[in-house]
Amino acid sequence: MTRIARVHARQIFDSRGRPTVEVDVLTGDGVLGRAAVPSGASTGSSEAWEMRDGTGEYAGLGVRTAVGHVNGEIARAVTGHDVREQAALDKLLIDLDGTEHLARLGANAILGVSLAACRAAADSLRTPLYRWVAELAGTAPGLPMPMVNILSGGLHAGRGMDVQDFLAVPASAASLDEAIEMAIRVRSAAADALAARGLPTLLADEGGLSPGLETGRVALELMVEAIERAGLTPGRDVVVAIDVAAHSLWDAAEGRYHLAREGRYADRAEMIEMIAGWTEDFPVASVEDALDEEDWQGWTLLTERLGDRINLIGDDLFTTDRRRLEQGVRLGAANGVLVKVNQNGTLSGTLDVIAAARAAGYVPVVSARSGETEDSFISDLAAGTGAGQIKIGSVRTSDRMAKYNQLVRIAEDPALGFAGMTGYPRLAAGLAP
Repeated sequence: MTRIARVHARQIFDSRGRPTVEVDVLTGDGVLGRAAVPSGASTGSSEAWEMRDGTGEYAGLGVRTAVGHVNGEIARAVTGHDVREQAALDKLLIDLDGTEHLARLGANAILGVSLAACRAAADSLRTPLYRWVAELAGTAPGLPMPMVNILSGGLHAGRGMDVQDFLAVPASAASLDEAIEMAIRVRSAAADALAARGLPTLLADEGGLSPGLETGRVALELMVEAIERAGLTPGRDVVVAIDVAAHSLWDAAEGRYHLAREGRYADRAEMIEMIAGWTEDFPVASVEDALDEEDWQGWTLLTERLGDRINLIGDDLFTTDRRRLEQGVRLGAANGVLVKVNQNGTLSGTLDVIAAARAAGYVPVVSARSGETEDSFISDLAAGTGAGQIKIGSVRTSDRMAKYNQLVRIAEDPALGFAGMTGYPRLAAGLAP
């Protein structure tokens, strides 16, 4: 029987040592599906609600209230439901909560049940998780190109740099294995370059290096140096992705972006000019959250300026919310969407966002969060949906490597192709020879 016999949640800990929710779903045929819920640091205001206790242990960050909701009201509601009926289960959970952002029961409670049920269904059917996700999504599975964190700042690294992340994309890789090997070479070379300058090589939340560089331009110069130190050619073998996380830079009182590390403020036009300059002078293929999450007009102007050359990815802008994505499509804002399951709150809702992005010609990028666990679900999500890109973090720490290692296992399926640079349609034809 593939019907839910028991649901049990517990409080575990994420990669930052903060509490998070883990859920077990047990079916009548004895199959156990388990899922752990990640947590973000740079969060959009429209994300599904992550419920924290607010008082008591762990400085109020405990999740025992959300755990109680799973073990009580949610468990009673879903017991007897067939785990193969993912969309119906997710609708039941959404209706049970009854609020816009899953604020009554907590998105972390609901998502844990949604993902655990999916994993239980795959195991009950004796099919790999990525293939079950592909069936649910109606897509052809494939191996994604990794976008690998090299340098970190912003909320991921105590604001040592204004810009949150600089990432390497191994553009010339012909396989997933080669892509990971190239990324490891670049990260090692970046550590060597920093050490040679007497700069720190401290780890940030996602395993990237946190050197505290003065400007984005200096960071990009170091990225190019690292690529070359690795014996690779910038713009041909490796291109650069940037996560500005501009919402965390926005100073509402000033009505401008505060680049504190640089000691200056910048308005919308200056931010667009700064980013345009980066794309002209460095091999930048993708820029995420270049402007504030509510600056729709600015995003439209940015997309008119750069959208035919690079990927412009909305994270806080869209928060894996189909309605916000559809608004962006109407306005011509961005041309890609970051996909985070805990921003949405259910697997079915996340699959809907990926489908809507594709229908609009927007590229999807499946992403981890800065507070992660050993759960590798997003690797199966990226492969199952054939998303083409995945953003896990750096090639360090077990919470990140668990996901890379799962991709390596998935890659043993000879029927799966490697996306390569198909997730960069505006750049693929223009890579340096």
